[in-house]
Amino acid sequence: MPPLLHDTRVLDLSTGAVGGVATMVLADFGAEVVKVEPAGGDPWRSLAAAPMWLRGKRSLELDIVAERSRLEELIRESDVVVSTDSPAQARSRRLEYADIRALNEAAVFCSITGFGSTGPYAEYPAYEALAAAKSGRMVSFSGQRLREGPGFAAVPVGAHGASQGAVQGILAALIERQRCGRGQIVETSLLQGLMPFDLLQLLLTQLSERDPETYPQLFNIGGGMPTLNYHPVMTRDGRWIQLGNLLEHLFYAFMDAADLTLLFAEEQWQGGQAEWTPEATEEMRDRILERMQEKTCDEWMEIFRAQGNVAAEPFTPTHDAVDNHDMAANGDTITLDDPELGPVKQVGPIAHLRETPAEVTRPAPSIGEANGFAWPAREVGNGDVPMMTSPNGAAPSGKPLDGFTILEFATIIATPIGVSMLADLGARVIKVEPIGGDPFRGMGGGPLRGLLAAKTNAAKESICIDLKDPDGQAIVADLIAEADAIVHNYRPGVPDRLGIGYETASAINPEVVWVSANGYGPDAPGARRPSAHPIPGAVIGGALFQAGSAMPPAGCETIDEIREASRQLMRANEANPDPNTGLLVASATLLGLYAQRRYGVGQEIYVNMLTANAYANSDDFLQYEGKPPRRQVDGELYGTAPWYRLYEASDGWVFFAAPTCEEWEAFCAEAAPHLADQSADDEAAMAAAIAEVFAQAPAAEWERRLTAVGVGCVQADAGTVGDFFAHDEHVLANGFNPVANHRRLGDVRRWGPLTKMAGGRDDYGPGVLAGQETYEILAEVGRAGDIERLRSEGVVWSEPVELQ
Repeated sequence: MPPLLHDTRVLDLSTGAVGGVATMVLADFGAEVVKVEPAGGDPWRSLAAAPMWLRGKRSLELDIVAERSRLEELIRESDVVVSTDSPAQARSRRLEYADIRALNEAAVFCSITGFGSTGPYAEYPAYEALAAAKSGRMVSFSGQRLREGPGFAAVPVGAHGASQGAVQGILAALIERQRCGRGQIVETSLLQGLMPFDLLQLLLTQLSERDPETYPQLFNIGGGMPTLNYHPVMTRDGRWIQLGNLLEHLFYAFMDAADLTLLFAEEQWQGGQAEWTPEATEEMRDRILERMQEKTCDEWMEIFRAQGNVAAEPFTPTHDAVDNHDMAANGDTITLDDPELGPVKQVGPIAHLRETPAEVTRPAPSIGEANGFAWPAREVGNGDVPMMTSPNGAAPSGKPLDGFTILEFATIIATPIGVSMLADLGARVIKVEPIGGDPFRGMGGGPLRGLLAAKTNAAKESICIDLKDPDGQAIVADLIAEADAIVHNYRPGVPDRLGIGYETASAINPEVVWVSANGYGPDAPGARRPSAHPIPGAVIGGALFQAGSAMPPAGCETIDEIREASRQLMRANEANPDPNTGLLVASATLLGLYAQRRYGVGQEIYVNMLTANAYANSDDFLQYEGKPPRRQVDGELYGTAPWYRLYEASDGWVFFAAPTCEEWEAFCAEAAPHLADQSADDEAAMAAAIAEVFAQAPAAEWERRLTAVGVGCVQADAGTVGDFFAHDEHVLANGFNPVANHRRLGDVRRWGPLTKMAGGRDDYGPGVLAGQETYEILAEVGRAGDIERLRSEGVVWSEPVELQ
């Protein structure tokens, strides 16, 4: 069988890492990617990660204005065209979708921008931190350090979201093209890439405005001490371990491994944690922190791995995480011999597809090595569905996965949020939940209970089934027979016991795509160990990057110092590793669905949290001789350089981004002529000088003045993420917060799609309650007459609309 995308022609007109990673993923799975570069190459080739995101491609130096006819020849024969032009750039260079479509109606055109295709911020420079600051994400990090003002958002999750959104949109558009013969526009942006990382604030903002007494507005969820389940702990040798034992049985496994279970005999620790007094919880925290100092990090990790049911990993910087033994054993790191750099160790493919695997063999090309390139003649007679078809009169619908059915057997965040992305692309998603529902539905105290699940279960249907009951497994077998894909996040062995293992599923439905997402991957030593979001956050380096250069401190001598360091580390280890993983779950499932439609094959697919978070930190997840170091966040969490950091204005805070010479010159001309000759050697002096400039006017004025001359500068403390996505005029103009009717909450604005297809649509589904469609789905599979019996026997269940 040829590689999955073996005759897919991708013309990469993008610059930088976001488009670079997206087209790299396509190249990994066999696409012929031609990267069009200006004279001298992509201006972002100097980035440390460029050898990774350039791999597998051909480089063609081309002046796309002066050599327009040559460019048009390439477009006419391309299947996919990828651009990172801003809307104005696209107009001026005649590279809008209308221009592409006039040349090639079958081409899929993927536009990746900073803030979206329209609205007041459409022309703002496309920098990750500008989108994070403008959207309120940096407000979420206020209080991580003990100072006033927002905190720098370090891990480039918006870039990760946008690159995977591009992959998903392109694959979905290619699937739809096989049905209608037409290409379409696929749109994503850094701003959309950030939306998966707000799990609550958009919804909570609206509810608190309706009923402020019932729904308190929380700006910094998790701002206090960590829960005992999710606790960073310092070991005897001064190293730190992140615990991630979210569920009760995992916490007890940790207490057993730490030889602390005798404490449960004492009166203050009777019952579950919810029954402990605050004083008892704090005393238990101190006992745990003291116990962890009795052994070294390596000694504790040997104990935890041997126990097998403890979620824990050491805090590791990203550049060292490249040597992670689980990733190596699972085949998630690869080494390519670069002709200029020598061996380059880097992250491997986004997923393991058993029947149509990735083949990564070619390193980054030298600039212009494919000058004179022409698309070769297409192969015919492969026995697969043809890549190029003639338009059949149907137009792309905005729902490219319409007609696909996906069964989800997953809990908490990482996998469910990824499957919701597929629902937003038009797939029918049936979430199969245990009796009582996904445990995530019960998290959050008081009025917050159940709200988190609105995001992770958006646009799905839900049925609650006891999978351990023979009747329950029979119902699931009926669902599998009609499904296109199964996605789960169970540890190895569990799916087989529940009747949804690959062998069982493929015997029922040979073409089913079976996707497994877990912590470590099936071939890693830790394959059967549990994981949760803080685990890859710690071991892959995102948490230390976000923590800043002051963390962890060189030495903590008292319990109070350890407590404060653990608080800051846990704030730094925020929830991004789960959505990071969900993005790869969605992309990998689409690869499987494309193979299913193209070759008629079902297959096993494996996604893991370590690889997903290596992608989110791929700017530093490489090793090669002479690699530039990752710029660290300063100790007070302002930023990474004087020209890329937060500053306090006379009123409010700004984020300033001027990393290129042209942008620095424009800044100086507009606001600080006296800094034009300022030396960059003394960065502390430069930051102090820039701070004096910004202190002279309000943040809103600086945003207006500097963006008008093309310099990145936005107010960073105008409001929360919830405020921004609920009310901002730019969000409304782009349709990034469509209204959906939630059965319990009524009409609410929900998070928009990661990828807008064919111009978008306005009927994105709401979050669903547990078992909301249980009885309808039972009737659909011919069990209408058994509903009352199944319900009374506890085989099926549905959540009441009103909370009891």
